[in-house]
Amino acid sequence: MDALQFVPALVVGFTASLGLTPLSRTIALRLGVVDKPNQRKIHLDNKPLMGGLAIYVAFALALLLFSSPGQVTELGAVLSGGLLLALTGLIDDRYNLGIGVRMTAQVIAALLLIMVGIQIHLFNTPLIDIPLTILWVVAITNAINFLDNMDGLAAGLTAIAAGFFTLIAFTQGLALVSLLAAALMGSAVGFLIYNFNPASTFMGDMGALVLGFVLAVLGIKLEFGAQPLGVTWMVPLLVLALPIFDIHLVVITRLLEGRHPMEGGKDHTSHRLLSMGLSQRRAIFVLYGLCILYGVLGTLVSLIAPDLALIIGVVGLAGLVALFPTMMIIRRRYQLNR
Repeated sequence: MDALQFVPALVVGFTASLGLTPLSRTIALRLGVVDKPNQRKIHLDNKPLMGGLAIYVAFALALLLFSSPGQVTELGAVLSGGLLLALTGLIDDRYNLGIGVRMTAQVIAALLLIMVGIQIHLFNTPLIDIPLTILWVVAITNAINFLDNMDGLAAGLTAIAAGFFTLIAFTQGLALVSLLAAALMGSAVGFLIYNFNPASTFMGDMGALVLGFVLAVLGIKLEFGAQPLGVTWMVPLLVLALPIFDIHLVVITRLLEGRHPMEGGKDHTSHRLLSMGLSQRRAIFVLYGLCILYGVLGTLVSLIAPDLALIIGVVGLAGLVALFPTMMIIRRRYQLNR
């Protein structure tokens, strides 16, 4: 596959996001779309939201400029679903929509994908695969939204995951996936320049929902010619291991503590690292490192012999399971006793 099919999308996504983020910040301040500090958050002053505007426009521009006619239908579904979630996120950032409205928008976005054939084919049975596709899209979309709790976290982890998806798609000759992943990576990195600690602007739900949605699409669209399905299903799980781990950790913690799963709080993986005494930047780099590690594991699983790939994948996923009780102990020791 010609590298020119995705490299320009990466460059345009980055450049457009870098240029549009200051504009989105100005618009957010004029419209009063700001994130105010409270006991559930770690920033101490009002931060303009709407960074998602720059992310979505940059992403869409990169796709529209460099897509081929044969990709129009699928890209149309991705951009339409992303636009729906961006608008839903914008309204939520300004007026605090209920969880029911946000979830409905996510399900509709997933159905738009299914209508054009973008869906999971794990069991080759629509009665199972279609609900599984909706569940995957909703889960990953919310996982990235959950991770948007610290400067540079959601954008940085998205950029890393998208980078590995670009690499894996390139090795498999998947033009559309590499185009989507490169455009997403570029737009995330362009925004990250302003969002890294100390951040001057936030992406808000408008950005986080879009990032999560596109990552979910990338996980669905990965295809492998040589590797068996019994191995390759682990690849997107490994590349997206940290978001998947964090949302499970948070939801289970809140249920065990008698709280609503969607209730905000300082109970994410990042907050537990802060409670141990790490600075925001050190916590971010630890999480970036974990994301890179699991991205490497996912890439290896996609390339090496199936028997060894299966072992690496299982060991990698088992490592996350082993990390779970450690995170629970950290919360008990460092957070609840304060």
